[in-house]
Amino acid sequence: MEKTDIRYSAYIQILKEELLPAMGCTEPIAIAYGAAIARETLGVLPDRVSIEASGSIIKNVKSVVVPNTGHQRGIPAAAAAGIIAGDASKGLEVIAQTTPEQIRQMKEFLEHTEIKVEHADHGLTFDVIITLYRGEAYAKVRIANYHTNVVLIEKNGEVVKKLPVEGEREEGLTDRSLLSMEGIWDFVNTVDIEDVRAILDPQIQYNWAIAQEGIQGDYGANIGSVLLKMSEQDIRTRARAMAAAGSDARMNGCELPVIINSGSGNQGITASVPVLVYAEELKVEEDKKYRALILSNLTTIHQKTPIGRLSAYCGAVSAGAGAGAGIAYLNGGDFKEVIHTVVNALAIASGIVCDGAKASCAAKIALAVDAGILGYHMYQCGQQFYGGDGIVTKGVEGTLLNVGRLGKQGMKETNEEIIKIMMGE
Repeated sequence: MEKTDIRYSAYIQILKEELLPAMGCTEPIAIAYGAAIARETLGVLPDRVSIEASGSIIKNVKSVVVPNTGHQRGIPAAAAAGIIAGDASKGLEVIAQTTPEQIRQMKEFLEHTEIKVEHADHGLTFDVIITLYRGEAYAKVRIANYHTNVVLIEKNGEVVKKLPVEGEREEGLTDRSLLSMEGIWDFVNTVDIEDVRAILDPQIQYNWAIAQEGIQGDYGANIGSVLLKMSEQDIRTRARAMAAAGSDARMNGCELPVIINSGSGNQGITASVPVLVYAEELKVEEDKKYRALILSNLTTIHQKTPIGRLSAYCGAVSAGAGAGAGIAYLNGGDFKEVIHTVVNALAIASGIVCDGAKASCAAKIALAVDAGILGYHMYQCGQQFYGGDGIVTKGVEGTLLNVGRLGKQGMKETNEEIIKIMMGE
């Protein structure tokens, strides 16, 4: 792919848009981000808070620990963190710099301030409206479709900012329809690494650091540590364990940042850490490691695009297939091996549901990474799934479209039932 090709610059921009730093699970952090903007707009500490959130937001915030809050969970905690300690200029690292005094103030705020949370359905999967009140004064902020997409800022009846919300289109982002597995493969093999080094270096540093912290610390169900204890520490086990350990830490209050993929830190960890484990084991050149990471990340993004940011379809499945593609590349696999790895992995693991962000995400990541690795070894052994095998159809792009249809349309009612179960309805 030549640098003059429109896809070349687009693929780099897509990586820039998707591989962003975030501290904590991105849905509560999006609420903290919106609350920080609302607090800044209001200009004073509110005495009442109202939050309207789509079901998928409620699902993903309910059970996860919000970092830098004193180990608190849920939407009120996320909002309080943004109001008391948020720095909106930091984006998804909005509550990264929080003092012990601010944590004390958050707890006090939560004890003495009315925070009303409502399940709102405005036809969007990703939708949050935060309104802060001080007496008769108010400030309202709406975030829609993706985590930092502020579409409304309003203060006391005056509209400060308003962007159109046209369904679930992600306005302002690079056209994802330019992605294809063939195009990604071309880009991976021809890109000037210096054009992407600054994007990938933080992913390598941040995601590896949180994986190590997950192994060394005590977080949630400690899936990473369990994996290392229950079987021989071969490369396949280590890849699964390290990815799971990153999620162990992230879902249970670790205050280290991660580089996300497709709006999710768990997906960012899954798409990168197993590739880094294999790169170290195989002692590949740095150039090859970077190209494998590009392949894994872009493959994950390409799969996630038709599914959407939030769904009942577990995003780790897409990232695990992406990691499988990167691992195939590190082992010398060609395009045919890579695309069959992806198809095989999706055929194996596409039934895993997303029931919110929480400790068990780490175990799902371990399964998804295992599916990616198994998908590669299947093809190495002359085995594969064929068109007509369930959701698998002829051609990798056709299968990806089927998976997108399954995740977005087919599992829509599943998502609604999961939300009802989690809300005790």
